[in-house]
Amino acid sequence: MATRMGVALIGAGMIAKTHVAALSAASRDLQLVYVVSRRPEKAAYLADVYDGDAPSFSSNVALVSNDPDITFAIVATPPSVRIELIRQLATAGKHILLEKPVGRNTSEAAEVVEICEKAGVKLGVLFQHRVRAPSIAARRYVDSGELGALGLVEINVPLWRDQSYYDELGRGTYERDGGGVMITNAIHSIDLALSLAGPVTQVQAMTATTPLHDMEAEDLAIAGLKFANGASGVFMASTAMFPHRTEIIRLHFEKGSLRIDKDGLQIDWRDGNSEYEAAGMPTSPNIPLQGGKYEWHQAVIEDFAAAIQDDRPPLVTGREALSSHLLIEAIETSSQDGKPIKL
Repeated sequence: MATRMGVALIGAGMIAKTHVAALSAASRDLQLVYVVSRRPEKAAYLADVYDGDAPSFSSNVALVSNDPDITFAIVATPPSVRIELIRQLATAGKHILLEKPVGRNTSEAAEVVEICEKAGVKLGVLFQHRVRAPSIAARRYVDSGELGALGLVEINVPLWRDQSYYDELGRGTYERDGGGVMITNAIHSIDLALSLAGPVTQVQAMTATTPLHDMEAEDLAIAGLKFANGASGVFMASTAMFPHRTEIIRLHFEKGSLRIDKDGLQIDWRDGNSEYEAAGMPTSPNIPLQGGKYEWHQAVIEDFAAAIQDDRPPLVTGREALSSHLLIEAIETSSQDGKPIKL
């Protein structure tokens, strides 16, 4: 049996229940020891979600830093309150699995990465779209080379969020979240697309806040992209598109096209043949704010635990995640300046 790993969950917002359920189901020998929240009494219900010895609830992150039985912390706080938490945890030798985004902007995200690298602890980022079965299948086709050269990339994130979503204190602001739809919602699809298509070298973009939301940051972003491998791309993301639909990535190659969403992978070959690979797990109605199934978080958490044990990089490292931040920053800058931006 693997060595027991004590885990702390820092932050008890809407995603906390998914983390706790994932830790309950984890096949590795993981134990949720602490849940740290500014209002621990409000997080106490999570004990009913956890299938194990009830964790301790506290507002004091020093308990985590000083406990030798804690191997890693899952940090799921708003990005505005992370830097010092991460510094304290990393200095104490705790590995960190971080909910996206890494920071509110690229420079803050880079500081987080540097703190962890200097402390010699692993920093993983929860981009759980990478572990969906359709994403894994798409990775297999791309890596095989059988599709030929990549020519065009489509990233489409057509979401709906009611105004109540942005009425939460600080949501959709630069001070708390670092932006709007791109950094809070579309960053998962951006990460997945970049992992499959490679880096972007040029962006021309427009962002806006539609009359459908009262918020500081953008609820619409549109961009044309140029990739390092010569492919072109189009990116669209919004939380003002009713009804809520699923994110879709399409990759168009010489010999066929891939359509990737949470439910399956469609492969359309130029010779007229088509294939479909289902996600391999039951799907639920596509309702805003229901969150992903905990199995995706579970897979990322288990990979992170294995990375610590095997002393290898986790599925998505903090440094790798910086590419998504750089692209978001380039889209924002292009929109502000009205000019193409080279990365």
